[in-house]
Amino acid sequence: MSLNEWLAIGMIGAFFVMLLIGIPVAISIATTAFVFGFIGFGPMLFNLLPSRIYGVVTNYTFMAIPLFVFMGVMLEKSKLAAELIDVVGHLFGNVSGGMGVAIIFVGVLLGAATGIVGATIVTLGLLTLPTLLRRGYPKALASGMICASGTLGQIIPPSLVLILLAEILGESVGTMFAAAMMPGLTLAAVYIIAILALAAWKPHLMPPIPAEERAQMGKAQLLRKVILVVGPPVGLVIAVLGSIIGGIAAPTEAAAMGALGALVFVASSGRLSLNLLTEVAKATLIISSMVFFILISAQVFGLSFRGLGGEHLVARLFEWVPGGEIGALLFMLLLMFVLGFFLEWIEISYIALPLFLPFFVQLGVDMVWLGILVGLVLQTSFLTPPFGWSLFFLKGVAPKGVTTLDIYLGVLPFIALQFLAIAMVLLFPGIATWLPNAIGW
Repeated sequence: MSLNEWLAIGMIGAFFVMLLIGIPVAISIATTAFVFGFIGFGPMLFNLLPSRIYGVVTNYTFMAIPLFVFMGVMLEKSKLAAELIDVVGHLFGNVSGGMGVAIIFVGVLLGAATGIVGATIVTLGLLTLPTLLRRGYPKALASGMICASGTLGQIIPPSLVLILLAEILGESVGTMFAAAMMPGLTLAAVYIIAILALAAWKPHLMPPIPAEERAQMGKAQLLRKVILVVGPPVGLVIAVLGSIIGGIAAPTEAAAMGALGALVFVASSGRLSLNLLTEVAKATLIISSMVFFILISAQVFGLSFRGLGGEHLVARLFEWVPGGEIGALLFMLLLMFVLGFFLEWIEISYIALPLFLPFFVQLGVDMVWLGILVGLVLQTSFLTPPFGWSLFFLKGVAPKGVTTLDIYLGVLPFIALQFLAIAMVLLFPGIATWLPNAIGW
């Protein structure tokens, strides 16, 4: 290997070392790229950097990121989830495992409406975990359901993961949203079928809501709450996604419509206040700034890695992998799964994926299918012990009797179910490609 290729390997190693000692991600990415790129080429390598950074900050599609974040934070901070859980819980509460089904269903709704994993898990943990334990659900099972439900927002559109993957893969956001619909709903269906199967086998593990408690909310009142509580967020999500997938509006325009819709919905419910608006604006600024800081730093990293010959290094690495195209794909997905133990999805998306992408482009792999497989694997990074963020979020709000081991054991079956969903998309690409092809994307 040449000296520059050794420098490319050293750059990746130094990046991981800086992360392990606690240096923020964006600073680690930029620092290692500048240092190793300068050693290999001097300042000449970075002449292209201003134009690449300009391309990020002026990218019209990326304007959707703060707008979708605003929509999600507004719905989250308005306490929408609390009412959703109460209403949906009563809808499914008369069957064994009904509360588990309700939690997954709420995860789908909140994932589509907010896409904020931490907020969803904290809300579900605070509102449902004590209730599930009181009704006799095992601690591990209840914890696993909440963590699995909370991560659905990473694959169900509109998702920041899908927006960034669309940019990296060179596909439209509408195509990625359309492609993710069926896999996301398939994963939720796999969770629900598994919960109902376990409830049928061992009903004592997941008892239904007692009849007296269900009777407190009459059918007329339940129907009214379904219309007033479940209807608006579902309608908002359908309007936003439908306008993007149907080609009526660009992602940025639809995101603006979603942000305005969330504002109107919260205002009509009487919860809008100056304090709430300030909190939402501040949270939106922090989250959006973090995303863009990492995106800009990733431009430095990509420029240095390519300049040092990293692409040729990766191509030779894949030559050693047996099994041809499928073998190479499985190797990349496995590597991303392992990286998910230590890194967040945004670093994996913008650092790891671009390293491997040229190899798969050369093979002629369908980028939409590849992107959905990557999205599903990235979702597991939130669930995998010992560093899955979902586990930390739930542990922070769990009652005293729920241990870290309970949470770790609880997510293992759902990780297995997630691998089942990944295998289904891998073996049957039409799950991901059918909808984009059907609507002509």
